[in-house]
Amino acid sequence: MIMSSGMLSRVTTALHGKLIFGRRVRALAENIGEMIPSGVTTMLDIGCGDGTLARSIVERRPEIRATGVEIRARPWTAIPVQEFDGRNLPFADRSHDVAVLCDVLHHADDAPSLIREARRVASRAVIVKDHLTGAWLSHERLRLMDWAGNIGHGVPLRYAYWSPEQWHAAFRDAGLREVDRRERLGLYAPGLRWMFERRLHFVSRLVPVDN
Repeated sequence: MIMSSGMLSRVTTALHGKLIFGRRVRALAENIGEMIPSGVTTMLDIGCGDGTLARSIVERRPEIRATGVEIRARPWTAIPVQEFDGRNLPFADRSHDVAVLCDVLHHADDAPSLIREARRVASRAVIVKDHLTGAWLSHERLRLMDWAGNIGHGVPLRYAYWSPEQWHAAFRDAGLREVDRRERLGLYAPGLRWMFERRLHFVSRLVPVDN
């Protein structure tokens, strides 16, 4: 029997949710929660999805109040979510202590502009979680992960992954400097890490160069 595209989407989404999603959220929340500076009370999650990650961060850092933005807000969200056009954030300069971009920029139409917008609205730090190219079959492995994680959510898949040099240039051009970085995040179970984690992911904490 040949599986229809709709059935494939549902099966893949269900398997990803059962085997990957929960562990990924916990690992990201632990890493990002630890990297957010002390004294932070407001966090903007850019491209927040249903807000599950932001809520998990707040559970670890209850002094923080989280809000999110999405191109298309979902019917149910774990945090307050406002829609935006994918390029311009509807907030004043330095209106949030921290802005988070978690696996968003490789989907963005104009990633450099969105990084600059995050820097504009964040007074303390910008935290970026995304992917890296340069390792063995990195594009192919990242495409597979991206497809499996997003096929059931209507997320545009651009597969626009950057090398470490491209990331450094984008951060520099946005007026940001990196002050903390992690690449061992524990996103996958040990049996999957060699294929889907090693040298493919990073989290950076960046601060405005004038801070």
